Amino acid sequence: MGNGDHHRNQIAAAAAHASKWTERQPVLALLSGLLLLAGLLALSCSRGVPPFSLSPLRSLPLFRPTEPLRSSSDGDTAPMTEEGRRKRELDRSRIAICLVGGARRFELTGPSIIRYLLDDFPNADLFLHAPLDKDSYKLSLLKAAPTIAAVRIFTQRPIPTTESQEKVLTANGSPNGIQGLLQYFNLVEGCLRMIKSHESKGNFTYDWIVRTRVDGYWSGAVDVKAFRKGAYVVPSGSRFGGLNDRFGIGDGATSESALSRLSLIPRLDAAGYRQLNSESAFKAQLEISKVRCEEIRVPFCVMSDRRYGFPPSRYGVPVAAMRSKGPLSGAKCRPCEPVCAGRCAAEVGAVLDRGWSWTEWRNDSMQLCDASDGWAPGWANMFDQLAGPELAAARKKVVALDMATCLDDVETVRKKAWSWDAPAADEICQLGELLIRTNSTFL
Repeated sequence: MGNGDHHRNQIAAAAAHASKWTERQPVLALLSGLLLLAGLLALSCSRGVPPFSLSPLRSLPLFRPTEPLRSSSDGDTAPMTEEGRRKRELDRSRIAICLVGGARRFELTGPSIIRYLLDDFPNADLFLHAPLDKDSYKLSLLKAAPTIAAVRIFTQRPIPTTESQEKVLTANGSPNGIQGLLQYFNLVEGCLRMIKSHESKGNFTYDWIVRTRVDGYWSGAVDVKAFRKGAYVVPSGSRFGGLNDRFGIGDGATSESALSRLSLIPRLDAAGYRQLNSESAFKAQLEISKVRCEEIRVPFCVMSDRRYGFPPSRYGVPVAAMRSKGPLSGAKCRPCEPVCAGRCAAEVGAVLDRGWSWTEWRNDSMQLCDASDGWAPGWANMFDQLAGPELAAARKKVVALDMATCLDDVETVRKKAWSWDAPAADEICQLGELLIRTNSTFL
């Protein structure tokens, strides 16, 4: 017999003995109660309370007046909504947040990512996979991130193109051709490998993987309904012939299929897929992996410096004003004074092809910029007013950043990360030194 069984038997025997004793000695039980009452009355007299006052007794749980039951709206006993229950469950879940891409506008997007993604999930770990360039120093803003699991900032080099890649992919619509697609796919799949390595070292598995972009500006938190076991969830709209690949949430299995952008290309080739852009290749790899995909609206947009014709035609690209009510679900955006809203935006939205660049415009959810030219003078003030004082302060901090502060901030990020695969702080900051002195965002 183990120690636990022996202990339980002792307790059971003692309980049985006590039961028999009280059954046989009812008078002693009554006397014990009377003695307790007498003692409490004596205590009340010694404190100056009238001899027969029951005020000391009311302070005891046994004599406390019966309290009415709380209604469902009172305090902690209120029944939790399904959304609240789901949020509490997610707060206890292990979540990996995969952040990929260049840091060109990170002084605008980074603080929103911290606020609405990293801070919103207490058990989330950040994985950053980014190319090294003159904007990398802006990633020092991540010193405010709660938890950083791994950082990889690397020098991009040409990726040799395989026969399968040339057959499956198309350069149409990609600013840097097929090589641009391969570099993007490498960022995404590389982040997945970082997550898998961290899981292996820690001997655990993340419940969820959230994949997003460095250039994404967030205006709200992710809906808890976006976390759906057995499905991969992406934003609605901006499908470009496939599925919106600017954000995604899945469990470990679905994320493995969704984020393996490079390694699944041979399977796409074998299945006969040809001339795919990023979005259609993404849809195809989920199809061959038999992963169910679901679309939802998501409160973020992609800050873009690219120029697009205005007004957009059926296959054109709408660029939303940052002040749009949204959710914009990853549509291109910039800070601007809208030139098209209300009825005008509805007319543009009605023209857009739903399988291509269409973005939800109904209920005045989208206002449009004229993106045929560069960002308008005064855009920084527009951003500050719309984003609020906290995000405005972060932008101004990057603008005013000096070398010493940059070095300290990057070093803080390095020390915070469990894994650091990136150049030293001085190399990162020196690449941005000229930009720090003449930063065009200083307005």
